[in-house]
Amino acid sequence: MLAAAAVTVVFVVVVGVVAVRDDSGPAVSGTTEQVLEHDDRTRHYRVYRPAALPARPPLVVVLHGGLGTGEQAQRAYGWDALADAGGFVVAYPDGLDRAWNAGGCCGNPARTGVDDVGFLTRMIDELVRTVPIDRDRIYLTGMSNGAMMAYSMACRTSIAAAVGAVAGTLLDDCPHPSPTSVIHVHGTDDENVRYDGAPGSGVARIDGPSVPELNEFWRAADDCAPPLSTIDDRVTTLRASCRDGRAVDLVTVAGAGHRWPGAELSPLERLDPNSRPDAFDATRLIWDFFAGHHR
Repeated sequence: MLAAAAVTVVFVVVVGVVAVRDDSGPAVSGTTEQVLEHDDRTRHYRVYRPAALPARPPLVVVLHGGLGTGEQAQRAYGWDALADAGGFVVAYPDGLDRAWNAGGCCGNPARTGVDDVGFLTRMIDELVRTVPIDRDRIYLTGMSNGAMMAYSMACRTSIAAAVGAVAGTLLDDCPHPSPTSVIHVHGTDDENVRYDGAPGSGVARIDGPSVPELNEFWRAADDCAPPLSTIDDRVTTLRASCRDGRAVDLVTVAGAGHRWPGAELSPLERLDPNSRPDAFDATRLIWDFFAGHHR
C-alpha cells in the first residue's frame, strides 16, 4: 500500500463558509479573517480578495477610526465594490481595543505603547508574500484615528505609494517623511479633529496642526509646485503637482462634520434633522487618486 502523502493545510474563516487552502496565502475570493502574532499579541485583520485579479494587484489598507473595527470599516466605506471593479486587494486590520497608537493618540494603544507600525508592516509583508501584491502600489487610508495611523506609517516607513486621510491629523514626529503622495479630506465643521487645529470636543481632545498647515507640510516634504484651487459647490480642492509624479491634494468640505463622506450614516446621524447629504463619495475619490500614483 502507498503511504498517504503529508499535506499541510490552513483553515481560513471566510464570510459564510470555511475554506481550505495551502500555506501560500489566501487562495479564495471574498473575505478571509487572518491572525498573526506580533509583539506578544495576537492581532487580527480581514482581507477582501476579488474573484478576478491581475498578476500583481495593488493593495489598499483601510484603517478604522477610534472605537471602530476592521469589520465596521469594511461595511461602512464601500471599498469592496471598488476592489471588484478596479482589481485590487483590501486589508482591514483591527486596532487593539478599537484604537491605534498614532503618536499620542488614541486610547490604550497610545498609553501602553503598542507597536502598531510593526504590526501593520508585518501584515503587509505577509500579504505581499501570499497574494502577491505589487510593492510599488501599496496604499494606506484611514478615518480619524485611522488617518493618524496612516500618517504615522508614512512618517516611519517607506511602504506607502500614497496615503488617503479622512478627518484626521498628524500627531507623530515626522522629521524625515518618505516621499509619498497624499490626499486629505476634511470638513470645516469637524468638532472632533478641528480644521483649525484647536483642541477637539471628543474624549481624546485631539489638537495638532491645522489642516492647511498639514497640507503645507506634505507639499514641502514632496517638493511640490504651488497648488491650484478649484471649487465645486461645497467642495474646495487644493491640488499640487510634486517631484517624480507625486501629488498632494487637500479636499475641504464646507459645513461637513467628523465623518467619511459617502459612508453609511450612523444611528445618531440618521436621527439628526440637521444632517445633510454628503457632497461626494470619498472612497471613489481616494481610489482614483491612488490609481494615478505608484512608487
